[in-house]
Amino acid sequence: MADITPAMIKELRDRTGVGMGKCKEALEAANGDMELAIANLRKAGIATAVKKEGRAANQGMIGNAETAKAVAVVEINTETDFVAKNERFQQFLRHVADDIAATNPSSLDASKPWL
Repeated sequence: MADITPAMIKELRDRTGVGMGKCKEALEAANGDMELAIANLRKAGIATAVKKEGRAANQGMIGNAETAKAVAVVEINTETDFVAKNERFQQFLRHVADDIAATNPSSLDASKPWL
């Protein structure tokens, strides 16, 4: 078994945003292979997402962005207000709004990377 260091756990956490305990478990299961641990976390995340798909997302924020040629108004919802108040969530909202205003997609389907 590979020696899992706190630096490895921190790197995996920084790259994935997953909790420290799950990062350690993923690295141990992958025998210290960072890329395999990331792939396994993604697979586990997909399974978790399927379990949560019916849950209501009643909280969230509305963001906007403007360019010389377009205005974007974006609503992104989440399950809790705690997440909506998180700086990373707010940065994501700004990034999506800025990107949509900059690309000015012709339809919702044309902006699929954000869905």
